[in-house]
Amino acid sequence: MNQMKKITVLLFYLIVLSVSAQEMFYNVLDYGAKRDGKTINTKAINNAIDTVAKNGGGTVYFPAGKYLTGTIYFKNNVTLNLQKGALILGSTELRDYPENFPEYQFYRRGTIKRTLIYAEKCENITIKGEGTIDGQGAFIKKPNGEAASSYGERPHVIWMIQSKNVSIEGVKLQNSALWMQHYIACENLYIHNIEVYNHANKNNDMMDINGCKDVIISDCRGDTDDDGITLKSTHAMPNENIVITNCIISSHCNAIKCGTESNAGFKNITISNCIIRPSKDKDPIYGEVEGISGIALEVVDGAEMNGVDISNIVIDGPQVPIFIRLGNRARGYDKNLPKPIVGSIENINISNITAFNADATGSSITGIPGHVIKNITLKNIRIFYNGGGTVKDAVRNIPENEADYPDAIMFDRLPSYGMFIRHVENITLNNVELYFKNDEMRPALYLEDVKNGKILDLQAHIDDSTSLINSKNSKDLYIKNPIPIEICKNIIEISGKESKSIFLTDIDKEKFKEMFKVSKEVNKNTIRIGTVFK
Repeated sequence: MNQMKKITVLLFYLIVLSVSAQEMFYNVLDYGAKRDGKTINTKAINNAIDTVAKNGGGTVYFPAGKYLTGTIYFKNNVTLNLQKGALILGSTELRDYPENFPEYQFYRRGTIKRTLIYAEKCENITIKGEGTIDGQGAFIKKPNGEAASSYGERPHVIWMIQSKNVSIEGVKLQNSALWMQHYIACENLYIHNIEVYNHANKNNDMMDINGCKDVIISDCRGDTDDDGITLKSTHAMPNENIVITNCIISSHCNAIKCGTESNAGFKNITISNCIIRPSKDKDPIYGEVEGISGIALEVVDGAEMNGVDISNIVIDGPQVPIFIRLGNRARGYDKNLPKPIVGSIENINISNITAFNADATGSSITGIPGHVIKNITLKNIRIFYNGGGTVKDAVRNIPENEADYPDAIMFDRLPSYGMFIRHVENITLNNVELYFKNDEMRPALYLEDVKNGKILDLQAHIDDSTSLINSKNSKDLYIKNPIPIEICKNIIEISGKESKSIFLTDIDKEKFKEMFKVSKEVNKNTIRIGTVFK
């Protein structure tokens, strides 16, 4: 082929590629959008999306500028690309958000109705770019001029239902009137490298993954008034095959949470390499300035939670670093269905956690009578508490509160400063370190109705008049190499007539004034001692 022919062929391919590119990319300005921040662009944006969908798919892109709009409706094979400097502003007029009634049945169907961006039964949809979407959630008003305040009135920023192959990448999301993002029964959901700031209104979650399958959340940053990254199930589909990694989260409530709403469950979930830090906002609408919990795993509405692995997390500030709760609120998602039975939590691994500035409440793992949490491992955990617990706190009787809303501070101060464990079977604490700053009169651990518990290499700060561990009606306990920071009262104080089969070994006798103490109803012969070092 001579040189002229080569040039001709090359030009031909460049023209083809140019035409193809023109067909794939659609400038929203070409459809009448104005980037002045004042003109309502709802019709122009939706017209551009309709054109892309009719042509088989492509990208609607927003050049730099401010685009005021009401509800945007996704179609199949559509990408919204926000160029650097592009700002989509949600309208402050409630009338610009039509009511939507999805076919799919879920709790609050018919109550939640409005959103800035909506997708139902869509496939291959994307929001990406270096721009920003701002819901202006503090300023939305009804036609009579009053603020849109009720739960059912306020719109999400992003709401997607039964959609597949969804990507949210690179954008900044801020100031929703409700949850920032809500994904219901979606599949193949990818949320990557987004930034969320949500302190505009009540219920300002960062994101809610609601009964979705095959989800990856990575490299995200969020600072929210309400919960951060939240997995929940308010319908018939569980959350399944979820990866959360490399995220930085701040929340006045719960930073990383499974629950509270938990009808169908949680299966095969990994959470890793995340930092939980204090919010930049110091004036919470909900919650607490420092946050309520770092990691919260909650089943109260009949769900099954099975297979959760959490590792390499640094937690700075929330009152309670770790909260695991099986309860029986038994709230169904459909009034026509039977009331949910008690759910389950099992096969949970939590490892390599470092937590600072936890308050005096204490972390907890609690089931309810007749329904135990099973197969829990905590390994390489280091928590620094503020302390301040009293002798009165140490002897508190903690109510079961089976039907209460699950919350890490629901029991107030617990009878141990480090970890309160009740109604649990097959639990291992391996290399757990617990410390406090201020005077603390509670034990490091409190065990009640625990069966088959292994406590290995527990290192804890403890007052010299306090037991390292208190145990009530627990059996088949194996405690190896307990290490109080200073000499303390004893290794374990045992009460309850159901207590039996407790084995202590690898004991440095000089660390304890006595080995153990038992109440009168406990048979001393049920306590066995292994290797003791003097």
